[in-house]
Amino acid sequence: MTQQNTLPDSDTAWRAVMARDRSYDGQFVTGVLTTGIYCRPSCAARHPKRGNVRFFASGREAREAGLRACKRCMPDNVTRDEAAVAKAVALIGAAEEAVKLDRIAEQVGYSPTHFLRVFRRATGVTPAAYSRRLRADRAQHALDTEDRVTDAIYEAGYSGPGRFYAETDKRLGMTPSAWRRGGEGVTIHWAVTQTSLGAMLVAATSKGICRLSFDEGEEALRARFPKAEILPANGEMADLVARTVAAVDNPAKPHGLSLDVQGTAFQEAVWRELTRIPPGETRSYAQIAAAVGKPKAVRAAGSANGANNVAVLIPCHRVIRTDGTLGGYAYGLERKEKLLERERG
Repeated sequence: MTQQNTLPDSDTAWRAVMARDRSYDGQFVTGVLTTGIYCRPSCAARHPKRGNVRFFASGREAREAGLRACKRCMPDNVTRDEAAVAKAVALIGAAEEAVKLDRIAEQVGYSPTHFLRVFRRATGVTPAAYSRRLRADRAQHALDTEDRVTDAIYEAGYSGPGRFYAETDKRLGMTPSAWRRGGEGVTIHWAVTQTSLGAMLVAATSKGICRLSFDEGEEALRARFPKAEILPANGEMADLVARTVAAVDNPAKPHGLSLDVQGTAFQEAVWRELTRIPPGETRSYAQIAAAVGKPKAVRAAGSANGANNVAVLIPCHRVIRTDGTLGGYAYGLERKEKLLERERG
């Protein structure tokens, strides 16, 4: 019997497409109505506009709608590993509680050790981390629709509020109630200060720094966090600003600052890898993609690198092109050069 794919909700599917998340390959296809083709979620082609996209549970459904398969990603040719990862993702998604690796591997016909490598290569994270992220996404959806936070926590598959807070407190940077309201009620304090690299914006929640950028001000911050309460820095933030300036002046020294950042599973895997690059060294986008288990997702690694909200503290300036040239930098190549020069001493 052929297993029927369950089509994710459109927001989840679109996030998977934007992240080129290989774990969703085989679960659905993306139909691009303007070109008349359908692709895997991980297709390396340029992303279409959201309004031109329709999601289908299978290639057959897309063909019945008059679309044809992409010749670049060949969405109908799913390998054994891809099929195993897709089945594992479906198992994790259908489970009310966390599923142990041994059981998942048995269900997909692999040894636990081998499947752990297969899954991590496809998704950039372990099955356990993927399960935690999925529950967090469910919690976000439930918090958007449930009136009671406790009901939303159980609805998302957590065994209780304690487990929810243990798994999400460091990631969310806000209370579940605030999350349910789309960030409304979260207070962000900000300041612009002069550094050796020019004017720097520092913004922080009670959990840590959520934005570090150059040549930006309050307007840009409000555009990025439209539902938060944006306030000028208070006296308690003076030490944080001073430590941040010191981190910019000496980027080779561990900064020890708390961060409050969020992203997709793939983005967060890339950001973790960036923090592992030793000061004074660089990595190519291809090396970063390979390090997070997605060697073909070079462009997606570049996009994740560019989505970094806290310059310097998550050192995206240490990533260069394969040919050794600096590539791009959101705040100008001159700043990137200076940061690398400082780290090399």
